[in-house]
Amino acid sequence: MILNEYIDYISKVRRYSRRTCDLYTEILGRFFSFTEASGDREMLEALTPSVIRSYEVHLMDACGMDPRTVNLHLSVLSGFCRYLMKDGRLGSNPARMVSRPKTEKRLPVFYREDSMKDYFDSTDCYASEENLELISGNDKVSKDMYSRRLGRMIVSILYSTGIRRSELIGLNVGSVDFSRRTMKVIGKGDKAREIPLVPSLCKEISLYLQTVETMEGRRRTASEPLLVTVKGSRLYPVFIDRTIKSELGQVGSITGRKSPHVLRHSLATELLNEGSDLNSIKELLGHSSLAATQVYTHNSIEKLKKVYVNAHPRAKSGGKNGD
Repeated sequence: MILNEYIDYISKVRRYSRRTCDLYTEILGRFFSFTEASGDREMLEALTPSVIRSYEVHLMDACGMDPRTVNLHLSVLSGFCRYLMKDGRLGSNPARMVSRPKTEKRLPVFYREDSMKDYFDSTDCYASEENLELISGNDKVSKDMYSRRLGRMIVSILYSTGIRRSELIGLNVGSVDFSRRTMKVIGKGDKAREIPLVPSLCKEISLYLQTVETMEGRRRTASEPLLVTVKGSRLYPVFIDRTIKSELGQVGSITGRKSPHVLRHSLATELLNEGSDLNSIKELLGHSSLAATQVYTHNSIEKLKKVYVNAHPRAKSGGKNGD
């Protein structure tokens, strides 16, 4: 069946993540369920501008989906049609002929630098060498101290490196090169990149690894997961999301959404505000195109306004001509 062929293609050739493949399968399945198409021939016949337009209206009116979600459905359908065009089974892309619903541009949310400083100041004790001495094995006190250190470690890595949640989960012990102070990250499409680590983060990771070995009572190998739960298992998405909400929930000045991706946005915004060029930030974040990185320039408009008011001759004179 062509649908299975396509999912196999994006999984093995395009190397999309399991989560993305599942999402594509769900969206395409939903479309063909709407059109009541089951076989290959019926599926191809359903891929017309009028049918896709009807489906778009169905998603907005009957399902009450917001424009951003509807656009996602149309994008998935468009990708499927492009695949069929390359395969010679479609002459054109019908999804391209359907107008998309307008969406409001959302600027990336980010945490203020002073808010993150408050968090790290209040949790320094859990990352210290003194705290390590409280962990002697697998007893209740050790587990509690380990959980606190792990929570801090998750926030530290995400905020200091800007890596994605999935990239954090995929880190192994051997991903960190302490001699070079770098971290090897496997991003989207299995693309590898190296990220520099500040000395303080290297030390925190080293102490964390000592903690895990104390808990487990053994030496760990390079191929084992870098971060593990109290039970010694590799982290998973819900665990990280829950940890971020719990950790950042301790900071009174952080009142908005608490997620791994906002930490990623925060690093990018800070780097840009400190004068880093977009290409460097792009490489650090593992973006495939500069367009994805340029969105962070909007968050720097307040700083730009301050520079303008303080430095521009006309701004200093209230916008009047002359001095």
